[in-house]
Amino acid sequence: MSYHTILVHLDTSARAHPRLEFALQLAHRFHARLTGLFSTYVPPRHAFLVMAGTAGYYAEHERLRHERAGALERLFHAELARAKVDGEWIAADGDANDVVPPYARLADLIVLGQFDPADPESFVAEQFVEHVVLSAGRPVLLTPSAGTFAAPGQHALIAWDGSREATRAIADALPLLVDAAKVTLLTVHSPRDRTAPDRLPGADIARNIARHGVKVDVRELSVATDTPVGDALLSQASELGCDLLVMGAYAHSRLHEIVLGGATRTMLHSMTVPVLLSH
Repeated sequence: MSYHTILVHLDTSARAHPRLEFALQLAHRFHARLTGLFSTYVPPRHAFLVMAGTAGYYAEHERLRHERAGALERLFHAELARAKVDGEWIAADGDANDVVPPYARLADLIVLGQFDPADPESFVAEQFVEHVVLSAGRPVLLTPSAGTFAAPGQHALIAWDGSREATRAIADALPLLVDAAKVTLLTVHSPRDRTAPDRLPGADIARNIARHGVKVDVRELSVATDTPVGDALLSQASELGCDLLVMGAYAHSRLHEIVLGGATRTMLHSMTVPVLLSH
């Protein structure tokens, strides 16, 4: 198993170029074809129809968007040639939550960036990352909005709780796990947990992973009732020096709102290492 096609979302944010470099490293490692999908926030045209004097603003926004897309496209092709990676550029028009998932479903792995509240250009759509994770049907490798990160390959941390989502995440991350120098599988226990009868011990899933040639160190961690599981995972990732966190994404859609599980919400807001999320 490998990643033969990787899609990286690109926009006009400050982190777009580092995210491209991250994806290029992965594409080169797995000999994958890289798709650069450009999608930014597009103001709804109908909102300007009822506001006098806004037509010029909308036209200027469109002009700048196409100008920046052209510059980023040239950079994308130059970087592909430098890294000797095959790929293609796609500029998608429309709301990102509508136009990105159909392209994402065609890739084996999706690379997205964490929303950065300090950079307005990183906003492309409401709950964009959450929407792609839930709707793409593909694993999403999310890069933090702060710090410099090489493509993971040293120490991967798997968050294991025996759930369907965690199982899916492990299967989706196997190419990265096989490639990692070290893999740790961690189960976090909290007094608030109500262990399901079908929940599997960490040792059992570790044996399954080992059959793919991955040596896994199994750990368990007990935390206080008031300690969020997400915080415990991030703390362990830092303590162990991990460069990748693999976990299931827990969420569901309610009307037009996406409701996240606690650990998933913590990762999207406070992640300190790249996180592979799978739903």
